Amino acid sequence: MSFPRPGRGSESQARSVLQTLCDLVDQLYSFRECYFETHGVEDAGRKQRDVREEMEKTLQRMEEVVGSVQGKAQVLMLTGKALNVTPDYSPKAEELLSKAVKLEPKLVEAWNQLGEVYWKKGDIAAAHTCFSGALTHCKNKVSLQNLSMVLRQLRADTGDEHSRHVMDSVRQAKLAVQMDVHDGRSWYILGNAYLSLYFNTGQNPKISQQALSAYAQAEKVDRTACSNPDLHLNRATLHKYEENYGEALEGFSRAAALDPGWPEPRQREQQLLEFLSRLTSLLESKGKVKTKKLQSMLGSLRPAHLGPCADGRYQSASGQKLSLELKPLSALQPGVNSGAVVLGKVVFSLTTEEKVPFTFGLVDSDGPCCAVMVYNMVQSWGVLIGDSVAIPEPSLRLHRIQHKGKDFSFASVRVETPVLLVVNGKPQGPSSQAAATVASRPQCE
Repeated sequence: MSFPRPGRGSESQARSVLQTLCDLVDQLYSFRECYFETHGVEDAGRKQRDVREEMEKTLQRMEEVVGSVQGKAQVLMLTGKALNVTPDYSPKAEELLSKAVKLEPKLVEAWNQLGEVYWKKGDIAAAHTCFSGALTHCKNKVSLQNLSMVLRQLRADTGDEHSRHVMDSVRQAKLAVQMDVHDGRSWYILGNAYLSLYFNTGQNPKISQQALSAYAQAEKVDRTACSNPDLHLNRATLHKYEENYGEALEGFSRAAALDPGWPEPRQREQQLLEFLSRLTSLLESKGKVKTKKLQSMLGSLRPAHLGPCADGRYQSASGQKLSLELKPLSALQPGVNSGAVVLGKVVFSLTTEEKVPFTFGLVDSDGPCCAVMVYNMVQSWGVLIGDSVAIPEPSLRLHRIQHKGKDFSFASVRVETPVLLVVNGKPQGPSSQAAATVASRPQCE
C-alpha cells in the first residue's frame, strides 16, 4: 500500500488506516467476548486457543495495513491492545503500551491497557498508578471499573486500610455504573465490589442482596455476562456463604463448564458436595455417638448451661434484656425464633478447606440432630464433643438440595458470630470473633 506525500491527503489516509486498525482490534475483542454466541459450551476448552489464533491473524492483518503510520502512539496502543486480548501477561504488550503513553501521555486507552498488563503481571501498585493517572486526564468508565478492581487487591498494612480500599472500590464501581447504566462489565464489577464488602463487614445480608442484584443486572444488560465464568464463580461463592447450596453448586458447575482449564470452580463444587455428604451422614448418625453415651450426655444438661439466656441478662437485637423460653430443637420454625433459646449437646464438629463456617451437630432429645453453622470466628475458636451449647433466638433453615443425581436434606441453625453462643454456661467473648476474607481470581475481571 502506498501513501501520498505529507499533506491533507496523507492525514486523511492516516485516519483511515487507524480506523481500519481500530476495527480489526474491536473485531478481535468481539470474537473473545461473544465466543459462546458462535460456539457451544462443549467448545469451552478450545476458547483460549481460538482467541490466541484469532489474535495472531489480527496482528498479521494489522501489520499489512500499518504503512506510514507505524510508530504513532495510537498504532502502538492498538497493537499492544491486540496482544493484551489473552489472559496471560505479554512483555511485548507492556513494551508497546509503555512507548505509547510516553509518546502521547493523554492517550487514556493506552493507560487503561497498560494497567491491565501490569495487573496480569502481578504489579498491582503499577496498575493502580495507570488507572488513577488515566482518570486525571479524562473521567471514563473503563478506568473507574479497573480502579475498583485493583483497589481490592492493593496492598494494605492494616485491616482498617484494607477496609478503606474496599469502600473506595465500591464508590469507583458505582461511578462507573452511573456513567453508563447499560454497561454489563460495570454492573459485574460493582457486584464484585459488594462481594468484597460483604466479607469485610461480617456478611451483612443487605450487602449480599446488593451484590446479587448487581450480578443480575450485568446479565440483563449484557448478553455476554452469562458466559463469564468469573461471574458464576463469584456469585456461587456468595450463595455458599448465604447457605444457598443448590445455587452455589450450579454456579460452580457452570463456571467449570465455561472455563475447563480453570481448576478452581470444579474443586469448589467437589469440596461443597463432599461437605454436604459428610454433614448429612454425621447428622443422620448423630455423630456416630453410641446410644448409651448420648443418653448420658443429654442427662447432664442443666439450666445453668443457659447462662444469661435464663436469668434475664440476654440482650435482644432491639436492646431489650429478657429471659428466653427454652424450646426443643424439634419445635423450631423456619426463620428467626424470637424469644426462644435451644440447649443441646455437641455430638460432632466438621471443618472445611476454607475453615468457615465452623459446623457442629447439636442434639437435645431423641429428636433429629441439627447442624449449627458459625461464622466470623477466629481460627482458634471451636466446641468439643460433649460441650453444652445454648443458642438464643435461633435462625432455622430447612435445606432440600439436588445436584447431579445427589440429594441432601437437613436442618441447620445459622449463627453469625460465636459471641451469640453460650458454651457450658459461659457467654463467648469478643476475642472469639473475626471477620472473614475472600480471595478473587488473580486476573482482570
